[in-house]
Amino acid sequence: MRILTEIPDEDIEKLDAIAAKSNTSRAATIREAVKLYLVQNGDDRSWIQRGAGYWKDRDDIGDAVEYQRAMREDRRSYDDI
Repeated sequence: MRILTEIPDEDIEKLDAIAAKSNTSRAATIREAVKLYLVQNGDDRSWIQRGAGYWKDRDDIGDAVEYQRAMREDRRSYDDI
């Protein structure tokens, strides 16, 4: 979809500088800026999928269930209450 909008000259100069630095077009730079804005200000939860399994290959982190059981060892069971 195409959108017609007015952007101040000083912002166009900054966009052109960013586009030249990253070797992309002005349009691609604007699309990336809009995408970044929507991620920062929208309800984008794709970070959950990107972060899923991030620690799966770490061997310095123990099993969470074992940790919880060890922390609760000194507590009385509910049957005793």
